[in-house]
Amino acid sequence: MNEYEQARRKKAEGLRAKGIDPSGHRYPDTISAAEARRRFEAAGEGAPARVAGRMTAIREFGKLNFADLTDWSGRIQIALNKKTLDAEAWERVKLLDLGDCVGVEGKLVKTRTGEITIDVARFEVLSKALLPPPEKWHGLQDVEVRYRQRYVDLFANPEVRDLFLKRSLILDELRRFLRERGFVEVETPVLQPLYGGAAARPFITHHNTLDADLYLRISPELYLKRLLVGGMDRVFEIARVFRNEGIDTRHNPEFTLMELYQAYGDYNDMMELVETLVESLARTVSGGQTCLPFGDLQIEYKVPWRRAKYADLLAEHAGVRRGDEPAVRARARALGIEESNKHVDVVTHDVFEATVEEHLVQPTFVIDWPATLCPLTKRKAGDPTVAERFEPMVARMEIGNAYTEQNDADVQLEAFKTQLAGQKETMAVLDEDFIEALKYGMPPAGGLGIGIDRLVMLLTNAASIRDVVLFPALRPRAPGEAAAAEGAGPQA
Repeated sequence: MNEYEQARRKKAEGLRAKGIDPSGHRYPDTISAAEARRRFEAAGEGAPARVAGRMTAIREFGKLNFADLTDWSGRIQIALNKKTLDAEAWERVKLLDLGDCVGVEGKLVKTRTGEITIDVARFEVLSKALLPPPEKWHGLQDVEVRYRQRYVDLFANPEVRDLFLKRSLILDELRRFLRERGFVEVETPVLQPLYGGAAARPFITHHNTLDADLYLRISPELYLKRLLVGGMDRVFEIARVFRNEGIDTRHNPEFTLMELYQAYGDYNDMMELVETLVESLARTVSGGQTCLPFGDLQIEYKVPWRRAKYADLLAEHAGVRRGDEPAVRARARALGIEESNKHVDVVTHDVFEATVEEHLVQPTFVIDWPATLCPLTKRKAGDPTVAERFEPMVARMEIGNAYTEQNDADVQLEAFKTQLAGQKETMAVLDEDFIEALKYGMPPAGGLGIGIDRLVMLLTNAASIRDVVLFPALRPRAPGEAAAAEGAGPQA
């Protein structure tokens, strides 16, 4: 225990000696800091206000102390005046520290400097902070510490709290958008006896009662399609999914995926839905704008988005034709890509990722993929080598995946059996129950998955997926590694 915690614990004991619980209690009938400011603008001097929040700045002037009280809506100044408070309350002022949660009640005034302020008549300590906030209050800067101690990051950096409020707003708008179009939100199993719906490595767990291994889902896709068979024609799920893979600025082993399925549609319907949805979300977070910054880029989300065929992009940027195996393999070798013992379409996609994606800055639908890479997708009429699939690409980043869904049970079974060797992962082991479901008749449908975390990154101009996930996956702390936020030091 350092000297700063010791000093705060001594103040907590001082509160107990006065019969006050330093952990506080219920403090009802409050308004937010923002509402208090609005009340002053509407009612003027003398309007009452009762607000609770965290003290994020203290300025002492002898018998008059000012402090900033911050809640989720922002901050408001409070004045703790020896002339206004009774003697016992003034003694309690001396036991306050930065980071304490307090409730205050008083009249709204404006100071000589023009600051809207609560002239406090009564206050209560609602939670005594035993650790001081970071020394540089508005700037807990160590990235690792910020992610590991998000609870400090949120109150030390208001812009971080604002980002996560925007994330909540994006999810609210997404749900509203889909409900207006007749989609119903559903829930499907997180623990699955077979994993499927994506090419990824799963996490494995064990159910003791069943004495069976289960998998944390990598996608809700195959269960949502079962609902189409059951007559639920428009369904969506905002699903937590888990993939036992690497961690970087665009990948976290657990993330949020929105998947939806629309009976009697196809991938054209999904394209219209994606571009309209994302434009709507961009307007929501920006106050009506469709052109938003992302790093040093300006991204225009207004519909329509560009449609570009996979094969055309490959020819334009890689200089090879899809299907020209010698040229594709030669290009791969020139790029340093291992191509031996891989199907040519797997090599083709490795070349595509290395040469094409860097050019896809403005929103683009990459459409009509090699069918061999898409075992859950319906083939294009007249050309069985092409699948009716697209990926929406924005700022050189894939944000989703969509198909015209394969609903022929026999074709789907064969696709499961002949998944390509040389891919990092396959879609799944054969799911016989899913095939049986298709035999009952699944309507033609369009399906879509959007990575919510990447979408939030784009719409909030966040550089890393860790910036938009409240508690991202991190390496375990080394033994004895300090738990306290870096830079914690003496505070008022």
